[in-house]
Amino acid sequence: MRNKVSAFTNDVLGNNDAVGIAALIKSGAISAKEAVEAAIKRAERVNGQLNAIATKTYETASREALENRSGALSGVPSFIKDNIPVKGVPSQSGTLAFKAKPAKRNSKFVDQFLSTGLISLGKSTLPEFGLICSTENPNWGITRNPWNTDYTTGGSSSGSAAMVASGVVPIASANDGAGSTRIPAACCGLVGLKPSRNRLINPEGSELLPINIGYEGVLTRSVRDTATFYAEAEKHYKNLTLPEMGLVEHAGNKRLRILFFDNVPEGRLGYQDEDTRKTLESTAKLLETLGHQVDRIPFPIVIEDYTHDFLNYYGFLSFIQRDLGRILFKAKVDKSKLEPFTHGLSSQFKKNVLKLPNSLKRLRTMGEDFEQYFKTYDIILTPVLAHTPSKIGHFSIDLPYDEIAKRAVSFAPFTGLQNITGAPALTLPMGTSAEGLPIGMHFVSEYGHDKRLLELAYELEAAQPWNFLYEA
Repeated sequence: MRNKVSAFTNDVLGNNDAVGIAALIKSGAISAKEAVEAAIKRAERVNGQLNAIATKTYETASREALENRSGALSGVPSFIKDNIPVKGVPSQSGTLAFKAKPAKRNSKFVDQFLSTGLISLGKSTLPEFGLICSTENPNWGITRNPWNTDYTTGGSSSGSAAMVASGVVPIASANDGAGSTRIPAACCGLVGLKPSRNRLINPEGSELLPINIGYEGVLTRSVRDTATFYAEAEKHYKNLTLPEMGLVEHAGNKRLRILFFDNVPEGRLGYQDEDTRKTLESTAKLLETLGHQVDRIPFPIVIEDYTHDFLNYYGFLSFIQRDLGRILFKAKVDKSKLEPFTHGLSSQFKKNVLKLPNSLKRLRTMGEDFEQYFKTYDIILTPVLAHTPSKIGHFSIDLPYDEIAKRAVSFAPFTGLQNITGAPALTLPMGTSAEGLPIGMHFVSEYGHDKRLLELAYELEAAQPWNFLYEA
């Protein structure tokens, strides 16, 4: 029997999405305080099984629920990932290696996030520094998948995914450095958009990096929640160099040219298990049924070459957090308490530090080559993950660095390239595994064309609804 955890119940939230809850509040059918209190009760009921909350700010949320708030999502309860500064709250970033102090101010993205009217109930869990695709530190806490608690939520936006998928809140913050929004969306049956670079306010300090691979975003259960969030966020900050998104409310009329790739040869990174391959094929067939042109070609990238260079750059980011932690976190980092993967990634970079310029050059070239497909196609379709969600323990912190790295790149080989190119990429729940776990498909569009992805998402949501997954 599956170990499913659901917070859905017959309270004021019901099984409504964020837009539905906001409409109830606006009409006076319920109050923001009632919505927040119901979400707190849900959180307390299921978090013992899911371990998705790093810090609770319930009292602050209850006070804020009494204030007059603007924004289309006014009064809707939410969570903020625990690597984003929130005034008065520590950001522990998934590690026990330092003691975080309460932030003196919100990050600029948090101000943008809250401008939509959302009310944060606290900070959600992540793995150490968000570096791996599962939260499995038994000392810090193992975050579990609401569909089956024996399995991972994915990562690094693990806690946010668990809170949204279980029904505690309808929307929560996420961020994405190599798939950290899209991977948990795939594992937990959610909508996860990594926007075009600079669409939302970037993580602080990312402008100093050789390539900015960090993107803020949200996880939701419905396309309209994601679309509404981006429309409201755009009112707070609009990047005038990108096409305006506005409020996307329905499918587009244009039939799209869509490209997807054959399964890579068995034994190579990116090889898909049977359930994932079948979901990719069925998604392609559904798109054809809807009138889109769908073409297939062999996978065009040698993933092993790409992941070698990506891990070298990722190691650079790990090195910064490990060795310059006092500057980043305003606290002394006790390296003896860091996880083996963090040490291994940093140490691997130190061995290859002179190779970083060439790694960056090759990554940019691979990204540019991949972008050439958008001269012919509107959308590129891949799985999010090569395999269905793994069991807890697959990414155990007790494993050697080399083994965790191998498992991570075999699990999620498709998502990191869009962090390099800056192109928007969207996860949608398009199937289930033999074990009843969600399988997410990955839709990528040309830089700046986030709206196109949401329009296609509306069409797929209507053609193959996934809301039945969420039961009150």
